[in-house]
Amino acid sequence: MALFYDPRDESDLRRVESILRQGGIEYFLRKEPEVGIGPMQVHVAEEDMPRAEELLIERTLH
Repeated sequence: MALFYDPRDESDLRRVESILRQGGIEYFLRKEPEVGIGPMQVHVAEEDMPRAEELLIERTLH
């Protein structure tokens, strides 16, 4: 699993989780004390990274 997204706050985290769930992308949340600004970082499998990025861009632009 690789770091996919570092949300700004809880609302941003929930938005990204919803996008990934709707797109069928498995993810997990992890808090690394030295990394990130948000509540939890979103990690996805490396092979899912391109599709997860595509989904996020599509949903952000529309």
